[in-house]
Amino acid sequence: MIKYFFITFLFFVSYNSNAQYNKEIQAKRDSDLIQFSGILLSSDSIFPIPFANISVLNKPYGTYSNLEGYFSFVARKGDSIVFSHVEFKSSYFRVPDTLSDSKYSIVKLMNQDTFYLPGVKIMPMPNRTAFDFAFVNKEIPNDDLERAKINLEREALREQAMSMKGDAYEAYKNVIRQNIQKSYYAGGQLPAMNVLNPFAWVQFFEAWKNGDYKKKKPVPIKVK
Repeated sequence: MIKYFFITFLFFVSYNSNAQYNKEIQAKRDSDLIQFSGILLSSDSIFPIPFANISVLNKPYGTYSNLEGYFSFVARKGDSIVFSHVEFKSSYFRVPDTLSDSKYSIVKLMNQDTFYLPGVKIMPMPNRTAFDFAFVNKEIPNDDLERAKINLEREALREQAMSMKGDAYEAYKNVIRQNIQKSYYAGGQLPAMNVLNPFAWVQFFEAWKNGDYKKKKPVPIKVK
């Protein structure tokens, strides 16, 4: 009985010691975390560098700079930070491992990189035979002046004008013009009132006598 009690006691002591050790390690790891931030600038013009990659060496996390060159992410003390950009040379920075604060900021300058590409010789044709064939058979397109002359010919413009439909503004102008023409006689005079026109009264009485104003009976429809 004492043997089993002793084994159980050792198990609990070992478990508590292991848990305490894990807590200490986790606390040590948490104490190593810092908020690492800064601004990326070009060394020659002191302009911000946007969309640069900021990553931790040999670790799968990092961030990128915004339009003002600012960045911020969580890193650890002693991490090696890699700064890379397509237009600048890659540079490195090591976070000090003796920091007492949980925040650390820097201003990082990057040198612009220049790439020299090998020369490329562009040939219009792969060989002389293809060039001779294209020179004889290829149709040369018209230049801008020739196309302008073709588009501005009278017949072409007349055909385009005949096939073009009027828009809303043109219809509005036609209606206004017709109303104005109806409102005036020749010479700019206003139209006379038919109430004082004797000829209009004669036509009215004749139409009255002829029964033009009588209500006409509808014609029945025969259904076969």
